[in-house]
Amino acid sequence: MLWFFFCVAVLILGYFIYGKIIEKIFVINPKRQTPAYQVNDGVDYMPMSKTKIWLIQLLNIAGTGPIFGPILGALYGPVAMLWIVIGCIFAGAVHDYFCGMLSIRHGGATMPYLAGKFLGRPVKVFINTLALVLLLLVGVVFVASPAQLMGTITMDVFGASQGALVLGDAEAVHHSVEAGGIKVWGMDKATVVALWTAIIFAYYILATLLPVDKIIGRIYPLFGALLLFMSVGMVYGLVVSHF
Repeated sequence: MLWFFFCVAVLILGYFIYGKIIEKIFVINPKRQTPAYQVNDGVDYMPMSKTKIWLIQLLNIAGTGPIFGPILGALYGPVAMLWIVIGCIFAGAVHDYFCGMLSIRHGGATMPYLAGKFLGRPVKVFINTLALVLLLLVGVVFVASPAQLMGTITMDVFGASQGALVLGDAEAVHHSVEAGGIKVWGMDKATVVALWTAIIFAYYILATLLPVDKIIGRIYPLFGALLLFMSVGMVYGLVVSHF
């Protein structure tokens, strides 16, 4: 528990101390217009409130944290948490900030475009290929992981309501549903997971095709708020349980 709060304190210090150093490199000017105002095409570039932007970025950066964080902790112990803290301060956060600022300073350009502009076409082709592979891998994780999680929750909730076990012990309910071959609306777990995968894919496609304020600007902040609420709830649970 003390180790957890120590890491949180280090992250906060890193934000205020190292973050200030990084800001000085770009010479922040609050009066400078961002591409959201410069371009403002009503599709990919448009202004949003600071609260919405903050929640959207929180979801984009830390979306799978509550899922994979406990897994890494269970596998590797406190070392994983320390690695996450050091990596966030000196690698992840700096990388995201630098990429974002470079894009903003060049009209919202993508990283492959910037690489081609400053380093030449071969580097642009390489970055495009690398980005395609990495985005494919990230896309699979962001589809498969939530679909698996939602499939498990669906089976547990509806399986318990069908009499798999009296509610009260979530772990016992899960094992009972898994062992009992319970079906939901005539579908087994694999089919339920496949259904959730299709739903998430449809959501991603719509979010990509529609203007940014139609789905991303409206739904993402809600998910970001839920993620924040869940994180605070987990910390509260740790404190109350004295774990």
